[in-house]
Order: sequence, then structure tokens, then C-alpha cells
Amino acid sequence: MAKTVAKIMGVALLLVGVLGFTHVLDFLGAHIGPGYAAHNLVHLASGVLALYFGFGGSLSGAKGFCIIFGLVYMLLGILGLAMGDLHIGPLMLGKVDHGIHLILGAIFLAGGLFTRNP
Repeated sequence: MAKTVAKIMGVALLLVGVLGFTHVLDFLGAHIGPGYAAHNLVHLASGVLALYFGFGGSLSGAKGFCIIFGLVYMLLGILGLAMGDLHIGPLMLGKVDHGIHLILGAIFLAGGLFTRNP
């Protein structure tokens, strides 16, 4: 399951990263768009990393990636909800971003935790 989750989420993150440089996703209300290049680059890098583990990595590597990535996204979402708007270096994260990070974290965690060891 981890490899499938990594593949699907990798494609989704790449699409959000690429479309984030346009105004196509403005309706989401998240901090993406041409003015948020750093956030878009994080999505692109995350997508490439997820695709690597989904297509090229081992099952145990994909499982570990999903668990670690899931925890990072969950913690980022929880921290954001607790503190409000976050400014981490050039990244600006708002309420919509925090909700999306919680969803991403849950999906990645489920992919890692529900994968049986080979």
C-alpha cells in the first residue's frame, strides 16, 4: 500500500507544485500561486521524493517514507492549528494549508502503517 500511496500522492504533489505557479488553484484559498514560489518548490520536491519511493524504492523504503512524511505533515498541521498562521523562512502557511497538511499526513501515515512488512 505504501508504494501506491507514494505514487498517487507524488503525482498530486507534483501537479499542485506545477499548477501553484499559476492562478488555477487560487479557489482553494491555500498559500499557493505565483507569489508563493517557495511553497510550490516544496511541493515539487516532495512530489519527486514520493515518486522515487513509489516507483524506484523498496517496499520497506516506501513504508518508512510514508510514515516519516505522514508524521511531518501531521505535526506541521497540528502546530499550525495551534499557532495560527505560520511563517517558516520564506514559507507562509495559513488555516487552509494546515487542514491540507493534516489530510496529507493522514493519507501518508495510513499508507505506511497499513503496509505489511515484506
